[in-house]
Amino acid sequence: MNDVIFEARNLTKKYKEQYALNDVSISLKKNRIYGFIGENGAGKSTLMKIMAGLIFPTSGEMTFMGETDPAAIEQKRKSTGTMIEGPYLYPGYSVRQNVELQRILVGNPDESATDRVIELVGLEDSKKKKAKKLSMGMKQRLGIAMAMVGNPRFLILDEPINGLDPKNIVTLRGMLKKINEDNDCTIFVSSHILSELYLLATDFIFIHKGKIIETLTHEQLEEKCSQFILIRNSNIPETVTILEKHFPGTAYKVETDDTVKVFGSSAIMPELSGYLMKAGIVISELAEKEMSLEEYFISITGGTKE
Repeated sequence: MNDVIFEARNLTKKYKEQYALNDVSISLKKNRIYGFIGENGAGKSTLMKIMAGLIFPTSGEMTFMGETDPAAIEQKRKSTGTMIEGPYLYPGYSVRQNVELQRILVGNPDESATDRVIELVGLEDSKKKKAKKLSMGMKQRLGIAMAMVGNPRFLILDEPINGLDPKNIVTLRGMLKKINEDNDCTIFVSSHILSELYLLATDFIFIHKGKIIETLTHEQLEEKCSQFILIRNSNIPETVTILEKHFPGTAYKVETDDTVKVFGSSAIMPELSGYLMKAGIVISELAEKEMSLEEYFISITGGTKE
């Protein structure tokens, strides 16, 4: 447990008859970068808010930085930086005033931290500008600076890439990696730009309809994403029948009238080819292909066996 910064056991959050989270159990280790992936309404922000203490679960247990007592957890949350559902800014205050106020609120006595994080997010030339006059991307960067000004051990970022141009996305990625490595900071970040999460995260957590459906390291995800079989032929319905009969439990997705993707190990290719040929199916393509993170996400959230 010494290397675990947050652990949830059977967490549930219910609004009337609607489950925002349903029996969620996860364990986050120190000094990792977790990519949190799920569609809109899957429960991402709900779990992040529970982590940050902004809302409370309906049932379940959690451990935060080794503490289980609610009062002790609240003290530990002072070591947490958050930006959830967009940055919360004081619009009439300048960039520097926003960050300085946040430094005081989180109790960081290091006055130099304010200018340091402003420089880190690339807003030193705009520190006198009022928050309400910032572009969307600049507001995002200001929100990240405010999340970091307390020198957090745990950083929770909800869609931090929103509104950033490609150059700033690359800068943010490098910045988060540096924070993780230099400050021993665990980072929990969500984004709809899955290709960026793939370049950033060391681990991935997939959530669907309020449930955690898979947790993988980057290495495990690479193995899964590199393996799918592309089949093109003239009889996809019969191909699907063969998959169901001879390879039960194998995930697949019918792409078009003549194309199907089979996810998992390519070791079944010779056997699969034999069954297709025996059935008299003319194969125009049977090949191992690489799958993107987006495609893998679709494959495990119900985008299979269509």
